[in-house]
Amino acid sequence: MCFIHVIINALEMLGKGYDVKVVVEGSATKLAHEFENKSNPFYKQYNDLKNSGLIDCFCKACSNKMGSLEDVERIGFPTCSELMGHPSMARYIEDGYTIITF
Repeated sequence: MCFIHVIINALEMLGKGYDVKVVVEGSATKLAHEFENKSNPFYKQYNDLKNSGLIDCFCKACSNKMGSLEDVERIGFPTCSELMGHPSMARYIEDGYTIITF
């Protein structure tokens, strides 16, 4: 359920004019299929996040390990893998972002 906190905070910050990027890492990558699950009570929020363009990428290594890479790619989410298969946090820091983890 923690991923809903990522979603609602990212959408709120976008609405307040913040420059936001969501990087989906670790076990959260298993939730890719929830973006298509209309019976999910949070489907609207998942859909809002997907359509907002805030998802910068899903971790390719974690998506593969969690068995969700096929869903991630089929849905059309970008993947990041520049750091031994994972997104590079240094890249985001160098671009001026503050990293918030949930």
